[in-house]
Amino acid sequence: MQVNGFSKLSKEAKIDWLLQTYFNNDSHARRILEQYWHNDEALQELHDGFIENTLTNFYLPYAVAPNFLINDKTYTIPMVIEESSVVAAASKAAKFWLDKGGFKTEVTDTEKLGHIHFTYAGKTSELIDFFRRNRLKILQSVAGMQANMKKRGGGIKDINLIDKTTAIPDYYQIEFKFDTADAMGANFINSVLEEAAETLKNLAQEQLSGKLDIVMRILSNYTPDCRVKVSVNCPVDALQTGSLSGEAYAKKFVQAIQIAEVEPCRAVTHNKGIMNGVDAVVIATGNDFRAVEANAHAYAGRNGQYTSLSHAEIREDILYFSLEMPLAIGTVGGITAIHPLVKFSLQLLQNPSAHDLMQIIAATGLAQNFAAINSLITDGIQKGHMKMHLNNLLNFLNATPDERLKAERYFTDKKVSFKALKDLLGRV
Repeated sequence: MQVNGFSKLSKEAKIDWLLQTYFNNDSHARRILEQYWHNDEALQELHDGFIENTLTNFYLPYAVAPNFLINDKTYTIPMVIEESSVVAAASKAAKFWLDKGGFKTEVTDTEKLGHIHFTYAGKTSELIDFFRRNRLKILQSVAGMQANMKKRGGGIKDINLIDKTTAIPDYYQIEFKFDTADAMGANFINSVLEEAAETLKNLAQEQLSGKLDIVMRILSNYTPDCRVKVSVNCPVDALQTGSLSGEAYAKKFVQAIQIAEVEPCRAVTHNKGIMNGVDAVVIATGNDFRAVEANAHAYAGRNGQYTSLSHAEIREDILYFSLEMPLAIGTVGGITAIHPLVKFSLQLLQNPSAHDLMQIIAATGLAQNFAAINSLITDGIQKGHMKMHLNNLLNFLNATPDERLKAERYFTDKKVSFKALKDLLGRV
């Protein structure tokens, strides 16, 4: 049903309309929304202001994974995620690598991109000459906007004209390269691009014979030169697991990674496991997990075939396991200074810089990947996952405390399944 002026209604009026239109004024539906309101009205008002048309809060579990040794410094990692077994897997992997040197990380660069997309119906040579003459003027037009960013060590690193006419007739870009220091920098980048585009348009009207038309100006969430590397290694002998010798384990581990490197169907699931860890920390620290996801997956397909973000090999009886991915995040700006749990997360992580946080996030992703591959080449992914999922199944069945105890004991040495649990509890 169409509604006019919805955004101007109070929260209570929005809920009234929603319940009348879709829930037949069901009081239970109203209670579902209201039970997630915070008792502290000021805190609730803060959360209501994060987005538009807010009705209530949507809770996700906030957990921690301890024992992460990253560049010889120990961390307890905050993770926000709804999927069972992810935090347990990350914690187990972190503990495994704790006495083996931990995770070694480095940031290769922090360059971010933004573009003015435009068309020019004229000679390319004329446009190239125009850009050379006016490059400095375009930069000068945004000098004032860069002042605070430059104080923090950031700003525009370079701008270039890019000819894209072989892809679309008359299509060109001016590509801006940025360093945004500890900020993710989306608002800064977009503001700079909009101001620079206005300058470009005015200069073109004065100096070019052909028509230059601005199509759009926007940052890119693809940052192939804002990357982080993380790695672990240990002697093959230290990898003996159950009936698998260390040598056999290491060989299967490398084979599992190689399959993800050559088979896109496996690579997508493989990288999803990495992002289980990455996204959980990105959300906990108030960063944009959609941008991080899109960036990582674009990078995984940069050579024409989607492939694994991680790599493994054996050299001189040592297993080397590593991950490299683009990661554009920040520790200032956005909701980092106003969301109470985001501030808590950053304090828990010992107030990291953006460089530090990139390395922490990447280490969590590699830990998650290690845990997943370890399960796949040994007991299978479902054994551990379904054990952790048992609690969700018990909640779904409204199990009593006695039934919970019965189920936990029963599945100690058995595979968990919904059917088996229903049979055990005598549910139809």
